[in-house]
Amino acid sequence: MTDDAPNELFDLEIRLLLEAVYLRYHHDFRDYALSSMRRRMRHAMARFGCERLSDLQHRLLHEPGLFAQALQYFTVQVSDMFRDPLYFQALREHAVPVLRTYPSIKLWIAGCSTGEEVWSLAILLAEEGLLERSLIYATDINPESLRIAEAGAFALDRVAQFSRNYLAAGGRASLSDYYTSGYGGVVFDRRLKRQIVFADHSLATDQVFSEVHLVSCRNVLIYFNRELQDRAVGLFRDALVHRGFLGLGSKESLQLGPHATEFEPCVPEQRLYRKVAA
Repeated sequence: MTDDAPNELFDLEIRLLLEAVYLRYHHDFRDYALSSMRRRMRHAMARFGCERLSDLQHRLLHEPGLFAQALQYFTVQVSDMFRDPLYFQALREHAVPVLRTYPSIKLWIAGCSTGEEVWSLAILLAEEGLLERSLIYATDINPESLRIAEAGAFALDRVAQFSRNYLAAGGRASLSDYYTSGYGGVVFDRRLKRQIVFADHSLATDQVFSEVHLVSCRNVLIYFNRELQDRAVGLFRDALVHRGFLGLGSKESLQLGPHATEFEPCVPEQRLYRKVAA
């Protein structure tokens, strides 16, 4: 047996587990990047006291409550308000002037995690006078993440970084104008939430649900394999209006995918694109 055999067996067990999860719970992680899934499954094994991945699979299949707890290990829940501030500056300078020309605006935050980008975009739109005629769809496959996102409540020790990002992103006031604090945390203004719809949606299995003017899906595609990346970008293309905007993460690109010719760079260094004519 070669030195690579243990890793090969572990990868095989991962594939079996993901297939089992799909058949049992209809969550499809089969096209997620294997390198990232290896790390996350090892963390899940440690968290639930499983020596072998097959033990974890057995428990997940037979304990639905445990699967709900383990879902966080299948997806990456890392975010920040106004993360990559220059991206939000690019939205202000290049997307907002175009969005102003529409009587109503729809935006889709795909893979919204715990909602930091959703609330950031709502604040940006409010400052640009566009929030009242906007509808923001915030989607994710993790119900616990969606619950946190919808609550709009975050730990107080994160707010200093949020505020620095907000100012670097071109914020026009103080971030504290948008939240109330207490009991070691902050809660964002409910007036921002009126224009947000939180919903379960899988980029692996679901279809387009609305026509939108901007899609922001940042730091999600890097966890997909090429096939699933292509599927997701196809969904974004189908959802976007003519000349609609697509925002990706700093390490993500359209250059090598089959949809590359269907978008043109708007602010390439910030991964902001526009859909081209059909």
